[in-house]
Amino acid sequence: MPPKPSTASITFRLLVNAPMAIRFKIDEDLPGEIANLLRIAGHDALSVVEQKLTGTKDEALWPIIQSESRCLLTADKGFADIRRHPPGSHAGIILFRLPRESRAGYIRLAEFLLRSFDLAEVSGTLVVVSPAAIRVHRSQ
Repeated sequence: MPPKPSTASITFRLLVNAPMAIRFKIDEDLPGEIANLLRIAGHDALSVVEQKLTGTKDEALWPIIQSESRCLLTADKGFADIRRHPPGSHAGIILFRLPRESRAGYIRLAEFLLRSFDLAEVSGTLVVVSPAAIRVHRSQ
């Protein structure tokens, strides 16, 4: 994995590139700092924790995310089931995958995503982010 950049360097790069603002929902299994990184990048990010939806079952959370037209960032593999959430039928799902879960690891994945992927391309896709790669699954 490339060296970890500072938050200031990510902020500078993102401000210079001025990305289109995307609406995100950060699942409760990811650190709240990820919402802050997305906000610094100019996106509209809300977390399940901020909205007091902690503990909400996936089946009840998914319609809320859809009604808000938000892309979900999660570490929950259940949301990556393309039979239940086929690409093209939602605002996007970004799945973070780590060999060993850690707060710092998820933050590094978010920084990697922001440096390496055009978030304007996320709509309707399943994006799987791991330390080694970003894989994008689109509708067929």
